[in-house]
Amino acid sequence: MRFLITLIAATATLAAAPMDSDEQRLGFAALSDGKTFDGWKNPGNWEIQDGAFARVRPSGQLTYEVRTLPDDFELRFDWKVSKGCNSGVYYRPGQVEYQVLDDIGSPYGENPRQAAASLFFCMAPSKRVTRPVGEWNTARIRCQGTVIEHWLNEQNVLSFDYADSKWAAEIRLLTIRGGDLKGRGGKLLLQDHGQDVAFRNLRLRTIPANEIIKPDLAFVPMPIPPAALAKEEARVRSMLEKKK
Repeated sequence: MRFLITLIAATATLAAAPMDSDEQRLGFAALSDGKTFDGWKNPGNWEIQDGAFARVRPSGQLTYEVRTLPDDFELRFDWKVSKGCNSGVYYRPGQVEYQVLDDIGSPYGENPRQAAASLFFCMAPSKRVTRPVGEWNTARIRCQGTVIEHWLNEQNVLSFDYADSKWAAEIRLLTIRGGDLKGRGGKLLLQDHGQDVAFRNLRLRTIPANEIIKPDLAFVPMPIPPAALAKEEARVRSMLEKKK
């Protein structure tokens, strides 16, 4: 009987949070059972739909309360947006965000520094590889030391070392917005920005010290079109004026 109970429990866990053998070997832990909000603070506007966290009404972010994120970590998750949706995953204290976006239907998409998989208002991805609205996208955030990676649909689209002086202008933008890449101990937040969005298969691991992540020296962020850059510069001026 004890063996049967253990087997049933193990089967239920696998069904709720499927992980492949590689993820199991790397030590990933599921952050959701796919059935409840256990471990999460839900302000009431999120529901469980087919094993996913779905934002279905206003308003409030979904917050993981079990622990803060490790200093060096890898987070994997899937996301799906509605038409025109703007959302994100916050993973360091302050305004440090993996952008989740309908790149085509949202006005934010005109600026690559605000595109899907960007480090919002800081670093654009190297290319756009989102799937159509209503389809699931896969994502990864990998952080170790001063290196940050954002993945989208199994492609490493953002990889840089924020201590490298060549990225000083981008880091200054994020600082003006209120982000600090040196911050640690942040909570995992799933953003509600006013449109329906869904997340599933959230899993987390601590990256061990003997597993070294190096920035991709060939990484080049997408250029910012002149019209989008002008809007960004106006927004920066407004932010700085408010700080006076």
